Amino acid sequence: MQNPLLTAPLNDNELDELEAFLFSDAVSEDALDLIGTHGYFCALNISPAEISEKQRLQEVFDGKPEYSSEEQKQRITHLLNRLFSNIGSDLYNDQDMQMPCDLTLHDTEDDVAELTLWAQAFMEGVFLKEDEWFNHQAEEEVAELMLPIMIASDLFEEPEFNTMRDDQRLCDEMCRSIPDLLVDLYLLFHAPKDKR
Repeated sequence: MQNPLLTAPLNDNELDELEAFLFSDAVSEDALDLIGTHGYFCALNISPAEISEKQRLQEVFDGKPEYSSEEQKQRITHLLNRLFSNIGSDLYNDQDMQMPCDLTLHDTEDDVAELTLWAQAFMEGVFLKEDEWFNHQAEEEVAELMLPIMIASDLFEEPEFNTMRDDQRLCDEMCRSIPDLLVDLYLLFHAPKDKR
Protein backbone atom coordinates (compact mmCIF):
# COMPACT_ATOMS: atom_id res chain seq x y z
CA MET A 1 0.00 0.00 0.00
CA GLN A 2 1.31 3.45 -0.91
CA ASN A 3 2.37 5.80 1.87
CA PRO A 4 -0.29 8.58 1.94
CA LEU A 5 2.40 11.09 2.94
CA LEU A 6 4.22 10.39 -0.33
CA THR A 7 1.11 10.69 -2.48
CA ALA A 8 -0.45 13.77 -0.81
CA PRO A 9 -1.03 16.61 -3.30
CA LEU A 10 1.33 19.56 -3.07
CA ASN A 11 -0.33 22.63 -1.58
CA ASP A 12 -0.13 26.07 -3.21
CA ASN A 13 2.92 27.12 -1.18
CA GLU A 14 4.78 23.94 -2.08
CA LEU A 15 3.92 24.35 -5.76
CA ASP A 16 5.15 27.96 -5.64
CA GLU A 17 8.36 26.82 -3.95
CA LEU A 18 8.96 24.17 -6.59
CA GLU A 19 8.15 26.52 -9.45
CA ALA A 20 10.51 29.18 -8.08
CA PHE A 21 13.34 26.64 -7.96
CA LEU A 22 12.65 25.44 -11.52
CA PHE A 23 12.93 29.05 -12.72
CA SER A 24 16.01 29.81 -10.63
CA ASP A 25 19.64 30.09 -11.72
CA ALA A 26 20.30 26.79 -9.96
CA VAL A 27 18.92 24.85 -12.93
CA SER A 28 19.49 24.81 -16.68
CA GLU A 29 17.57 27.23 -18.86
CA ASP A 30 16.21 24.15 -20.63
CA ALA A 31 14.78 22.64 -17.44
CA LEU A 32 11.08 21.91 -17.42
CA ASP A 33 8.73 24.33 -15.70
CA LEU A 34 5.97 23.14 -13.37
CA ILE A 35 3.48 22.59 -16.21
CA GLY A 36 6.05 20.65 -18.22
CA THR A 37 7.05 18.61 -15.18
CA HIS A 38 3.41 17.60 -14.68
CA GLY A 39 3.10 16.46 -18.30
CA TYR A 40 6.40 14.58 -18.14
CA PHE A 41 5.43 12.85 -14.87
CA CYS A 42 2.05 11.87 -16.33
CA ALA A 43 3.82 10.11 -19.20
CA LEU A 44 6.28 8.35 -16.89
CA ASN A 45 3.50 7.08 -14.63
CA ILE A 46 1.55 5.78 -17.63
CA SER A 47 4.59 4.33 -19.42
CA PRO A 48 4.76 0.54 -19.72
CA ALA A 49 8.50 0.77 -18.94
CA GLU A 50 9.92 2.37 -15.81
CA ILE A 51 12.87 4.73 -15.64
CA SER A 52 14.95 5.35 -12.54
CA GLU A 53 14.37 8.25 -10.15
CA LYS A 54 17.84 9.53 -11.07
CA GLN A 55 17.02 9.69 -14.79
CA ARG A 56 13.56 11.11 -14.05
CA LEU A 57 15.03 14.05 -12.13
CA GLN A 58 17.87 14.53 -14.59
CA GLU A 59 15.37 14.99 -17.41
CA VAL A 60 13.35 17.52 -15.38
CA PHE A 61 16.41 19.61 -14.63
CA ASP A 62 18.19 18.99 -17.96
CA GLY A 63 21.22 17.99 -15.94
CA LYS A 64 22.15 18.45 -12.29
CA PRO A 65 21.00 21.51 -10.34
CA GLU A 66 23.42 23.62 -8.34
CA TYR A 67 21.78 23.20 -4.96
CA SER A 68 22.71 25.69 -2.25
CA SER A 69 22.76 22.93 0.37
CA GLU A 70 22.07 19.26 0.96
CA GLU A 71 18.91 20.35 2.78
CA GLN A 72 17.65 22.16 -0.33
CA LYS A 73 18.46 19.13 -2.49
CA GLN A 74 16.46 16.84 -0.19
CA ARG A 75 13.57 19.31 -0.04
CA ILE A 76 13.24 19.78 -3.83
CA THR A 77 13.72 16.06 -4.48
CA HIS A 78 11.01 15.30 -1.92
CA LEU A 79 8.56 17.75 -3.55
CA LEU A 80 9.19 16.33 -7.03
CA ASN A 81 8.84 12.75 -5.81
CA ARG A 82 5.58 13.64 -4.09
CA LEU A 83 4.26 15.25 -7.26
CA PHE A 84 5.24 12.15 -9.23
CA SER A 85 3.63 9.80 -6.70
CA ASN A 86 0.47 11.90 -6.42
CA ILE A 87 -0.05 11.76 -10.20
CA GLY A 88 0.54 8.01 -10.11
CA SER A 89 -1.94 7.60 -7.24
CA ASP A 90 -4.63 9.57 -9.09
CA LEU A 91 -4.16 7.44 -12.20
CA TYR A 92 -4.14 4.18 -10.25
CA ASN A 93 -7.30 5.15 -8.35
CA ASP A 94 -9.09 6.43 -11.48
CA GLN A 95 -9.29 9.97 -10.07
CA ASP A 96 -10.01 13.02 -12.19
CA MET A 97 -6.62 14.38 -13.24
CA GLN A 98 -6.16 17.96 -12.03
CA MET A 99 -4.42 19.61 -14.97
CA PRO A 100 -2.04 22.51 -14.28
CA CYS A 101 -3.24 24.50 -17.30
CA ASP A 102 -6.32 25.33 -19.38
CA LEU A 103 -7.37 22.64 -21.85
CA THR A 104 -7.19 24.82 -24.94
CA LEU A 105 -4.72 25.79 -27.64
CA HIS A 106 -6.61 28.98 -28.46
CA ASP A 107 -7.42 32.26 -26.70
CA THR A 108 -3.95 32.52 -25.20
CA GLU A 109 -1.82 35.66 -24.93
CA ASP A 110 1.39 33.64 -24.94
CA ASP A 111 3.21 32.58 -28.09
CA VAL A 112 2.82 28.95 -27.05
CA ALA A 113 -0.24 27.67 -25.20
CA GLU A 114 0.45 26.20 -21.77
CA LEU A 115 -1.26 22.98 -22.87
CA THR A 116 1.25 22.72 -25.72
CA LEU A 117 4.13 22.95 -23.21
CA TRP A 118 2.44 20.27 -21.10
CA ALA A 119 1.94 18.03 -24.14
CA GLN A 120 5.50 18.51 -25.40
CA ALA A 121 6.86 17.42 -22.01
CA PHE A 122 4.46 14.45 -22.01
CA MET A 123 5.86 13.42 -25.39
CA GLU A 124 9.40 13.74 -24.00
CA GLY A 125 8.43 11.09 -21.49
CA VAL A 126 6.99 8.92 -24.27
CA PHE A 127 10.09 9.26 -26.46
CA LEU A 128 12.29 7.90 -23.64
CA LYS A 129 10.64 4.49 -24.10
CA GLU A 130 8.97 4.91 -27.48
CA ASP A 131 9.29 1.27 -28.53
CA GLU A 132 7.52 0.07 -25.39
CA TRP A 133 4.68 2.58 -25.90
CA PHE A 134 3.93 1.71 -29.51
CA ASN A 135 5.04 -1.92 -29.83
CA HIS A 136 2.08 -2.98 -27.72
CA GLN A 137 -0.66 -5.52 -28.28
CA ALA A 138 -3.15 -2.62 -28.39
CA GLU A 139 -0.93 -0.45 -30.61
CA GLU A 140 -3.84 1.07 -32.56
CA GLU A 141 -5.71 1.95 -29.37
CA VAL A 142 -2.58 3.54 -27.91
CA ALA A 143 -2.15 5.67 -31.03
CA GLU A 144 -5.83 6.68 -30.97
CA LEU A 145 -5.70 7.69 -27.30
CA MET A 146 -2.44 9.56 -27.86
CA LEU A 147 -3.81 11.61 -30.75
CA PRO A 148 -5.13 14.62 -28.76
CA ILE A 149 -1.83 14.93 -26.89
CA MET A 150 0.12 14.66 -30.15
CA ILE A 151 -2.10 17.36 -31.68
CA ALA A 152 -1.65 19.62 -28.63
CA SER A 153 2.14 19.15 -28.64
CA ASP A 154 2.54 20.74 -32.10
CA LEU A 155 5.53 18.44 -32.64
CA PHE A 156 4.11 16.62 -35.66
CA GLU A 157 3.94 18.27 -39.07
CA GLU A 158 1.94 15.70 -41.03
CA PRO A 159 -0.87 17.37 -43.06
CA GLU A 160 -3.64 15.54 -41.19
CA PHE A 161 -2.31 16.89 -37.87
CA ASN A 162 -2.29 20.44 -39.20
CA THR A 163 -5.83 20.02 -40.53
CA MET A 164 -7.12 18.88 -37.13
CA ARG A 165 -5.20 21.64 -35.36
CA ASP A 166 -6.82 24.25 -37.65
CA ASP A 167 -10.32 22.98 -36.84
CA GLN A 168 -10.87 24.93 -33.62
CA ARG A 169 -14.01 23.11 -32.50
CA LEU A 170 -12.49 19.66 -33.08
CA CYS A 171 -9.22 20.75 -31.49
CA ASP A 172 -10.94 22.09 -28.37
CA GLU A 173 -12.97 18.90 -28.07
CA MET A 174 -9.82 16.79 -28.29
CA CYS A 175 -8.01 18.94 -25.74
CA ARG A 176 -10.86 18.66 -23.24
CA SER A 177 -10.66 14.86 -23.52
CA ILE A 178 -7.03 14.69 -22.35
CA PRO A 179 -7.64 14.16 -18.58
CA ASP A 180 -9.94 11.18 -19.29
CA LEU A 181 -7.66 9.61 -21.86
CA LEU A 182 -4.73 9.74 -19.41
CA VAL A 183 -6.63 7.30 -17.19
CA ASP A 184 -7.56 5.19 -20.25
CA LEU A 185 -3.91 4.99 -21.30
CA TYR A 186 -2.86 4.06 -17.78
CA LEU A 187 -5.44 1.27 -17.61
CA LEU A 188 -4.45 0.03 -21.06
CA PHE A 189 -0.88 -0.58 -19.90
CA HIS A 190 -1.42 -1.48 -16.26
CA ALA A 191 -4.94 -2.81 -15.61
CA PRO A 192 -4.32 -6.44 -16.69
CA LYS A 193 -1.46 -6.76 -14.22
CA ASP A 194 -3.39 -5.03 -11.43
CA LYS A 195 -6.52 -7.14 -11.89
CA ARG A 196 -4.76 -10.48 -11.54
